[in-house]
Amino acid sequence: MPRRINDDERLRRLEAVTDATLSRLDVSDLLDELLDRVRDLLDVDTAAILLLDEHARQLVATAAKGLEEEVREGFRVAVGQGFAGRIAATRRPVRLPDVTEGDVVNPLLLEKGIRSLLGVPIVAGADLIGVLHIGSLSPRDFSDDDVALLELVADRAGLAGRIRSAKLEQQAALALQRSLLPARLPEVPGVELAARYVPGHAAGVGGDWYDVFLLPSGWLGVVIGDVSGHGLASAVVMGRIRSALRAYALICDDPAQALTLLDRKVQHFEAGSLTTALYVMVSPSRDRVVLSSAGHLRPVVAVPGRPAMLADCVVDPPLGVGRQARSRRSSALALVPGAVLLCYTDGLVERRDQVIDIGLDRLTAAVRAAPAEEVCVTVMADAGVDQPADDVAVLALRRHP
Repeated sequence: MPRRINDDERLRRLEAVTDATLSRLDVSDLLDELLDRVRDLLDVDTAAILLLDEHARQLVATAAKGLEEEVREGFRVAVGQGFAGRIAATRRPVRLPDVTEGDVVNPLLLEKGIRSLLGVPIVAGADLIGVLHIGSLSPRDFSDDDVALLELVADRAGLAGRIRSAKLEQQAALALQRSLLPARLPEVPGVELAARYVPGHAAGVGGDWYDVFLLPSGWLGVVIGDVSGHGLASAVVMGRIRSALRAYALICDDPAQALTLLDRKVQHFEAGSLTTALYVMVSPSRDRVVLSSAGHLRPVVAVPGRPAMLADCVVDPPLGVGRQARSRRSSALALVPGAVLLCYTDGLVERRDQVIDIGLDRLTAAVRAAPAEEVCVTVMADAGVDQPADDVAVLALRRHP
């Protein structure tokens, strides 16, 4: 029979789980402390938290007391399989008064001699975060009060789990971003370069990128692009596209040809990703550029003594649009001494409350034939992107006067 508890015991349990001092712990310590307290309050032998890996649709052992091997061995179970997977699939508590081999996937539970199990889902809003379960080495009928307490602990763990996942994703995204965006732009004879990147998402990373590289032929490659979405997923796709374009640039003398190959790659391997890219090749003499745009906004060209204007170039569809890759087109422009070519992503000029033409007009009015670093400072200040709604990447190239 499930044991009954009195009001004093209920209050003690509630205070132990909602203790304000828990909020001062970091995520790992908080999860460990919650498991220690729930083992003591419910007089059980094991307690474990498995957090959901959304991409793999698997539960991953993250914290445990009495089942530490589960965490050290990196135990995973698919949603819907075994005891924990069943809880995740139904999002309902599960009580097992008598554990059998057919009830569990992890043999460690049987090796430990666990006779009874109780588990509850960890949710935050409409999202499944993971599963919390406890086990007893002696037969046990868990009561409704036990379930209620475990659900209360799961609520506390859910917040910690969400914070932990967000921190891990942010750390991974920032590491990826640092590895993909040039830490320093190369020093290139005949031109000067400057760039900016401002994330528009809490993760601090997104799908906007820029790249500059010298080719064996002496031509200079300049790229700016935008993968739809934010966060780690977009940054990963962006990294693959950036690497592929570098490879195609080595075998293509025409930017349109490189983007045609990249289009095939995106359609086959990155289906569903809407990507724009602008690839500019600057001649070895630095007096001419050849560029091709895959759905990307036209760059701004500023010539000494003249108002800046959008480059006169064709814009082809974005990468990955349509059933098959199509031939793309290139445009050639003169780059006179002192001229500036400003490439940017739509976050610099697009606003929800106005048509994009207003932002483009404002940008062209702000750009002039000045040093590349000065151009970046001016356009970023003029656009007011301290807290952008979208990622912003800017790359300025100026031919030496």
